[in-house]
Amino acid sequence: MTWAVVLAAALATQATPASSTKASATPGAARILDSGSAAAQAATATPARPNGWTGMDASAFAALVSEASNAPLTERLLSMSQRFVNTPYVLSPLGEGAGVDPDPTFRLDAVDCLTFVEQSLALGLARTEPEVAPLLEHIRYAQAPAYEDRNHLMEAQWLPNNIRKGFLRDVTRRFGGEDAVAVTKTLTPVTWQSRSSQALQLPKARQPVGTFAMNMIPLERVMEHARSIPSGTILVVLREDLPLKATRVTHLGFVVQRKGRTYLRHASRGGYNRVVDEDLETFLGRNSRYAKWKVTGVSLFEARRPESSAPGAVVRSP
Repeated sequence: MTWAVVLAAALATQATPASSTKASATPGAARILDSGSAAAQAATATPARPNGWTGMDASAFAALVSEASNAPLTERLLSMSQRFVNTPYVLSPLGEGAGVDPDPTFRLDAVDCLTFVEQSLALGLARTEPEVAPLLEHIRYAQAPAYEDRNHLMEAQWLPNNIRKGFLRDVTRRFGGEDAVAVTKTLTPVTWQSRSSQALQLPKARQPVGTFAMNMIPLERVMEHARSIPSGTILVVLREDLPLKATRVTHLGFVVQRKGRTYLRHASRGGYNRVVDEDLETFLGRNSRYAKWKVTGVSLFEARRPESSAPGAVVRSP
């Protein structure tokens, strides 16, 4: 499936009645929209509210991506992520377009917390519209755009791969100071026997094992440092390490500083069921009350433009 077709389908979901025919004119776009996977997800994407992509056609989308392409990356991330505000939350809305996960490879009508960040990163980094798809692919996959090569696990794959590729830098200790602590996530063969781990459907040869290190600001200390965290910083939520869980990272979003308050721009699965700017203190307070799987703290990552000479080292599975 070509990028032009995927983009046409994504824009068609955001078309106003007057522009819907034009937006979906690209051959093949209707097939994506009518596919069982995308259609079933769209039916659950409620409530339906206009977002920043509503009514945009392909030429307007291309112009938007190219506009202020040399602006600081933080400005572009805030601009692109803002357009997703009100976009409905749908769990795992992106896939490979075929195979194990046939969901579309790009869409504007639904996100979860990870795909919201991934697509915002790709759109912010792109200087022209044709760069969006390869950047998104580079962020989402260790190497090949295949399900088994996707960065499924944050500690073991998504974070280390994107740090090594030059897209991210760990800034937890920079802003957490002496409150930042070292934590780990350990994956063993036993981890992969649990129901939640097996749900990833990764072949045994591609199931990562080992101990993966991260820095963390304990939950009760985050607000002491919140005002010092720059807008556009990626905030990652960690929970306690449970041996049968393949990850302890369960959420992420962008920090937004506005009018003396700190917010988290994120795709919320809870009562909002959409992308929102939520007061960070309110968000952390709600997370502190989770008893079944306790939230322990957050990690912080700065988005970056990779240097052209940066090595493409990747962390494969395993």
